[in-house]
Amino acid sequence: MLWAQEPNPMSIAFIVGLVLVILVMLGIFAVFASYFRLWVQSALTGAGIRIWDLLGMTFRKVNATVITRSKIMAVQAGIDRSEITTKALEAHFMAGGNVPLVIRSLIAAHKAKTIQLTFREATAIDLAGRNVLESVQTSVYPKVIDCPAKGSPRESLDAVAKDGIQLKVKARVTVRANLQQLIGGATEDTIVARVGEGIVSAIGSAGSHKHVLENPDMITKAVLARRLDSQTAFEIVSIDIADIDVGQNIGARLQADQAEADTRVAQARAEGRRAMAVAAEREKLADIEKSRAALVDAEAEVPRAMAESFRNGNLSVGDYYKLRNVQSDTDMRKAIAASSGSS
Repeated sequence: MLWAQEPNPMSIAFIVGLVLVILVMLGIFAVFASYFRLWVQSALTGAGIRIWDLLGMTFRKVNATVITRSKIMAVQAGIDRSEITTKALEAHFMAGGNVPLVIRSLIAAHKAKTIQLTFREATAIDLAGRNVLESVQTSVYPKVIDCPAKGSPRESLDAVAKDGIQLKVKARVTVRANLQQLIGGATEDTIVARVGEGIVSAIGSAGSHKHVLENPDMITKAVLARRLDSQTAFEIVSIDIADIDVGQNIGARLQADQAEADTRVAQARAEGRRAMAVAAEREKLADIEKSRAALVDAEAEVPRAMAESFRNGNLSVGDYYKLRNVQSDTDMRKAIAASSGSS
């Protein structure tokens, strides 16, 4: 009977170790294989990205493809590599920036030859939330802004000259991006608001609307002289008056409104004076009625006084009749005077 030979512990450990080594080698080979194409591209273009840098990007959770292709674009475009290092690109990527967009903007600025844009400025603009490539393109090819802006509730800028005539103006502002003021500078809305204010002020200072219609460029000169693009992200290249329409005669309407208001004030004052006169008349009537009441009271005292005089012997019957005759004669004279006056 043959007994089974017991396995050698040394051989098992060797096999396990060999398997682990093979697995590690396969993992390393897979990693190298995944980055080999990128490393070859970097080596052939002179981007200077080493295989160890690509491996480090994996552990730092950086997209190696984006970094490599972005640096290759920069190198191929002839941009100075002193600022655009691999670490700088990785830092911008990890900060949440758009690395390819920054590189394309630097390439566009480099090709234009008239725009000074550094990598630091481009990354700052990108992290500020602005489209740095669009800003560079606006700096190369100026942008036209309608004033008032499209979609605005007002179709034109309304202003009144000194002669009271309203003018309705539509303007177009040509601006170029100011990359040095792009961070912290005001946007298009501020440009539109300032230009609108300048147009209204220029028309308002004109002596007559005819002068504005004859020389629309006076508006442009007045607005450009005020340097409305200061502290903004744009530089005003030109302001063109697209359309001018004559509106209402605001001065005449205001004068008519003022005359109507003055008439109402005069009527109110006259009504006040009439009310005061009526009140004074009523006060006089009340005084007359009061005087009549006093007269009646006084006349009521006469019979009492006469009776008292009869009792005291100060008045005789002859005197009484003589007084009655005088009173009757007076009443007759009043009646004759009244009848002659009515006839």
